Amino acid sequence: MKISSFPIVNACMKAASLCLLVVFLLVGALVGKSPAAYDYINISDPFQKKIPIAVPVPASLSTDQETARIAVEAAEILGRSLDFTGYFTMIDKRAFLDAPGKQGITGSEINFKNWRDIGSELLVTGGVRLEGRVLQMEFRLFDPFRQELLFGKRYTGEVSDLRKMVLRFCDEMIQRLTGDFGVFNTKIVFVSETDKNKALYVCDFDGGNLRKLTDGNQIVLSPSWSPDGRRLAYTSYKNDKPDIYIRTVNTGDEKLLADYEGLNITPAWMPPDGSRIAATLSFEGDEEIYLLTDSGKVDKRLTRSWGVDVSPAFSPDGKKMAFVSGRAGSPQIYVMDLATGRASRLTFEGRYNTQPDWSPKGDRIAYSGMSDGSSDIFVINADGSGLRRLTMDSGRNESPGWSPDGNMIVFTSNRKGAADIYVMTSSGADQRRIVDMAGNQSLPDWSPVMKP
Repeated sequence: MKISSFPIVNACMKAASLCLLVVFLLVGALVGKSPAAYDYINISDPFQKKIPIAVPVPASLSTDQETARIAVEAAEILGRSLDFTGYFTMIDKRAFLDAPGKQGITGSEINFKNWRDIGSELLVTGGVRLEGRVLQMEFRLFDPFRQELLFGKRYTGEVSDLRKMVLRFCDEMIQRLTGDFGVFNTKIVFVSETDKNKALYVCDFDGGNLRKLTDGNQIVLSPSWSPDGRRLAYTSYKNDKPDIYIRTVNTGDEKLLADYEGLNITPAWMPPDGSRIAATLSFEGDEEIYLLTDSGKVDKRLTRSWGVDVSPAFSPDGKKMAFVSGRAGSPQIYVMDLATGRASRLTFEGRYNTQPDWSPKGDRIAYSGMSDGSSDIFVINADGSGLRRLTMDSGRNESPGWSPDGNMIVFTSNRKGAADIYVMTSSGADQRRIVDMAGNQSLPDWSPVMKP
């Protein structure tokens, strides 16, 4: 997606000609005060209070029915997406005191008292204009109590770009409120199993735009996103043995990376550039973790123990690696300093702890642990302190994966029978299923923010 920026005053005049040149174009300019002046969301606070927010239908700036339909759809996408983050409480539209599309767009047009009276601490207004197939959308974020504009943006594109335009505003809005971009331009990959076949699927952050990546004629396991979000490493039994492949997501191009004798499993890209991949290989007789070059050659052996060593997961700076080892008699999570090769045990509670994933902020590690006979998701600080159990009394919960902003976790749960893909906040709140498919879904991995 190519993005260009122009002053708002020029955007409308240039829209028609620009849309002939590119499939999708966003234009806009920041308005309002510096985001540093506002402190609405503290993403490091697990008990952050949700902010009541009102998202009325944008005003139709064209008189045709198609514009009115697009305005309603835009409000629905915007409301669902902001609700997904766990930061907000969405105010019921039935409580709005202004008629749909009649609340005004600019501060001078808005009756802020009407929004304060229903408890709205944030308000998103907007306008939609349709000229031929050129779609212009404007959104503004207000604080009704301060009666201040926090952020505003105008976008121009084609009608088919509606969802992209709304999600772009969501990303930029979250960035203004938290300092970090949200998850709206990210994807989740997972394994789906039906009729004894397994295939890789990819979907948007909320389960939308589901797409099948592999044909499902062989077993596939452990997909892992590259740091640039363009490729996937995974294990495939295409040749009747577990080998590691690399797939370019957009083109479908696939290459064999590692087909050493024995096991080639649990690949993980090494940050920051992904030029090397860690994986468990058994060609020397024992399951150990090795670093591979981008051509599949062994660069370095990382673990040496009599127990099985699997599931590498790197810290964001690439200086440390979490992994699972049976060297103490049962699967436990260890952390290795890659400069010294020294490994220390991280988990001591529970007899079966696996599937570590390192937070993108570097401070915490999520993992699947067995306690009281059930498998649940836990989070622990990277130094071994602050252990928290995030799921409980809800079936088998496994395979946690962090969102790139560190605010959410994707995981697998069979709480409704078959295994499905769920997400929750990093504190364990707002657990909900995002994919509803036949069979069992497992081993999700959340992509980094996709570059346009």
